[in-house]
Amino acid sequence: MTDWTETYRPTTLSEVRGNNKARDQLREWAESWDDHRKSVIVHGSPGVGKTSAAHALANDLGWPVMELNASDSRGADVIERVAGEAAKSGTLTAGGAGRRLVILDEADNFHGNADYGGSREVTRVVKDANQPIVLVANEFYDMSQSLRNACETIEFRDVSKRSIVPVLRDICRREGVEFDEEALEKIAESTSGDLRSAVNDLQAVAEETERLTVEDVVTGQRDTTEGIFDFLDALIKEEDAEGALRASYDVDETPDDLLNWIEDNVPKDYEGAELADAYGFLSNADRWLGRVRATQNYSFWRYATDNMTAGVAASRRGDKGGWTRYGPPSYWSKLGRTKGTRNTRDSIAERIAEREGASVATARREILPFLSAMTHHCKNRELTVRMAAAYDLDASEVSFVTGSGKDTNKVQSIVEDAEERKAEEAVEHSGNAFFEAERSSEDDTDEPAADTDADDGGNEQQTLVASETDDGSATESTADDQSAADEPDDDQSGLSDFM
Repeated sequence: MTDWTETYRPTTLSEVRGNNKARDQLREWAESWDDHRKSVIVHGSPGVGKTSAAHALANDLGWPVMELNASDSRGADVIERVAGEAAKSGTLTAGGAGRRLVILDEADNFHGNADYGGSREVTRVVKDANQPIVLVANEFYDMSQSLRNACETIEFRDVSKRSIVPVLRDICRREGVEFDEEALEKIAESTSGDLRSAVNDLQAVAEETERLTVEDVVTGQRDTTEGIFDFLDALIKEEDAEGALRASYDVDETPDDLLNWIEDNVPKDYEGAELADAYGFLSNADRWLGRVRATQNYSFWRYATDNMTAGVAASRRGDKGGWTRYGPPSYWSKLGRTKGTRNTRDSIAERIAEREGASVATARREILPFLSAMTHHCKNRELTVRMAAAYDLDASEVSFVTGSGKDTNKVQSIVEDAEERKAEEAVEHSGNAFFEAERSSEDDTDEPAADTDADDGGNEQQTLVASETDDGSATESTADDQSAADEPDDDQSGLSDFM
């Protein structure tokens, strides 16, 4: 049977459900692209129709589509070759005015590859693009700040139940599936605004019954929920190494999530030497998953799965009877509680990395702790002001680095002083461009300087420039020295700028 999510994918924007405002914003962006010539970030939860809306837009306007998925190709050279060329070149067979639509799907995944140039290259591409680009992302703040600032943004919200049910009803009628209205409502409620998951759930349940009822939906949900707990029981208490590995094939979890489930629940039944051995295998699995993240070679997944299933089962010594209350990984709840803090940390680290020419990981791991220690509670006020100005920090970010309250008068005054400092530096780094015209007119009225001796040993001509010191005395320096002192250092001097 064909995949219903593909069969019934919207072909025009008018068929996109549940995000009418976002849909209209996307059309307006495309139709006015010649006026603003900016790329757009379409972001929101998985399954709400972001990529479908981008393809439907291209279909409405008659624009050919070129799509790049960040999970497949993330290196700077690939982005330059594929997305860069597509963004710069039109064809005689393309849409109006030679237009084509470039879609960068899973664009938030480029952040994870920032150290290899992917994020930086995407930012350069969208700034220089001569074709409209849509970047599709699940996590808006996982993208670099420079990339977010270079694009317009449109948010797709979770699809409401009242928008999902009519879609499911229409699919049932087209597929000849008999249904109870309550069953469709139950599916719509259980998918939490994910329209794609709702269609997948509908297809899965409809294949197993002649008439779709609420009981069918509830049974299907119960089987899915119990799957992971049945697997943990088999892994930790019952199966041998081979049986545990085979049992993992029926669990609908990624290796990363499965590792978290096992790691959190193994200590509830294992202890002593068997627990130490089990954690040794889990450590090996984590190393293989790290290689997957670093290389994008997903064939390493099987080695991780072998270690976390067969290895953990082989570590068991003795029978493990009775009932154990297994639960979801505590790591997930910690991530939820710290999401805002991590977003702030990563935003600061990205700016530090961009300014200092370092990787984001280095900025986060080495430079940020150094800054935090130097500016703790803003005790060194002048240094804190210089830091805030150098990295363009707002009150919440200064508070994060220094550990001070963002609403305190001290932090607010530091941010205000940093803004003044940035304004002064902008004038200083202008190279006195505002006064060039005045200097030129003055030079025209001055007497020409006497010619130098042609036989002066080949020495280069030097013009002495007098400058006033604080005590009123005059000092002399060459014009070459003076220009070198005034010339900015292209923001490469690093921490010394505010130390």
